[in-house]
Amino acid sequence: MLMKTSMKTGLLQLDSVGIRLGASAFGPFSLQVAPGERIAILGPSGAGKSTLLKLMSREWKPASGQVFFNGQTLTAWNLSDLSRHRAVLPQSSDVAFGLQTDLVVGLGRVARAHDPELTRIVEASATLAHAAHLLGRRFDTLSGGEQARVQLARVFAQLWDAHDGLILVDEPLASLDPGLQFDLLDSLDAYASARNHALVAILHDINQAMLGFDRLLLFKDGKLVSDLPSSAEVVPALESLYGLALSCVTDIKGSLVITPLRKTARRPAAGVMA
Repeated sequence: MLMKTSMKTGLLQLDSVGIRLGASAFGPFSLQVAPGERIAILGPSGAGKSTLLKLMSREWKPASGQVFFNGQTLTAWNLSDLSRHRAVLPQSSDVAFGLQTDLVVGLGRVARAHDPELTRIVEASATLAHAAHLLGRRFDTLSGGEQARVQLARVFAQLWDAHDGLILVDEPLASLDPGLQFDLLDSLDAYASARNHALVAILHDINQAMLGFDRLLLFKDGKLVSDLPSSAEVVPALESLYGLALSCVTDIKGSLVITPLRKTARRPAAGVMA
């Protein structure tokens, strides 16, 4: 049961949210996330990207302002109910003991007392995360990239039979090879689209953000400096965000490709002719 609290519209809404971590201040800022949106969070290291995700997920409570989810304050939600509508993939997810991968994926379903479709959903989620061949293995025997795929399968399993939910992921592609990164971006998009889930992802790769997301939140020094649609017009804001020049070209498929430019020419190695 949800407590009676002030109501807000939209899927997720942050109103003048701020928090202080030691000597560093984060926010205050306000933003909304609508069902079905694809939002990428970009910014330099230490900009506050993971802090934002922790506030969105209820891992941290804001010192000022409020976070609303599905019309209710986030703190009013029963955690079991919240887990049926919101899934989180943090930057690192440690699993105690040598659990089998099937059990790790199934942890996404623990809020359901009766789950007759558990086995089917675990298998389907692992397949979508390109991890079906890892089922039956011990999680602690997997490589970092394999563990990341199993954890993504857990997120898929959690909201498999939900609609209009929220997926929060922190660098989900960091430990994967380039080909698999594109495959899993496609899987995330297909999964969220079929269920009208909103997807909010912290990314470091500008091109992944431009390719798979329609809205970019740019963070720097604990502040939301820009909230822009994903298009060529965002390039000047990205140059300002990272403090470097960017080169833009269009590939054979018509997609914009962005490449950082060196500030100075690279010197050839000793003994190598220029």
